[in-house]
Amino acid sequence: MNTTTVPLTKYGAELLKQELHQLKTKERRSVIDAISEARSHGDLSENAEYDAAKERQAFVEGRIAELESKLSTAQIIDPMTLDAEGRVVFASTVDLEDLDSGQKVSYQIVGLDEADLKLSKVSVTSPIARALIGKYAGDVVEVQAPSGPREYEILEVRYI
Repeated sequence: MNTTTVPLTKYGAELLKQELHQLKTKERRSVIDAISEARSHGDLSENAEYDAAKERQAFVEGRIAELESKLSTAQIIDPMTLDAEGRVVFASTVDLEDLDSGQKVSYQIVGLDEADLKLSKVSVTSPIARALIGKYAGDVVEVQAPSGPREYEILEVRYI
């Protein structure tokens, strides 16, 4: 089992807790009901519903164990309480300008489970986050993007 701490934002931890609650209170019950229903159909050796329900049960129980493990080893970070003196750190939101296109973007650096580019949340392990960590507003960073190296200027670092 992984005993190292996993960084999570406060929001990310809440999402995992909600998913865990849903799995334990609704999904687990629904799988048990599906297994009971399939058992009532007789011969389990050729019962596709039973096999599917048992597979679903294995997935649900595996996910519950995974979430419980992550939450038990999580280091929950509330960006509002950070005092990183303007440095880019885990959970901070960074406003950037692409020096080639002039396009401005904002990203929050989050844990692997929270990353969602559509929500401007990038994983702490992503190339852009690795380039930004430890830098300050005014710094220029080079990021190895799939399309080649890109240069960004850090416009502002926020802890929101």
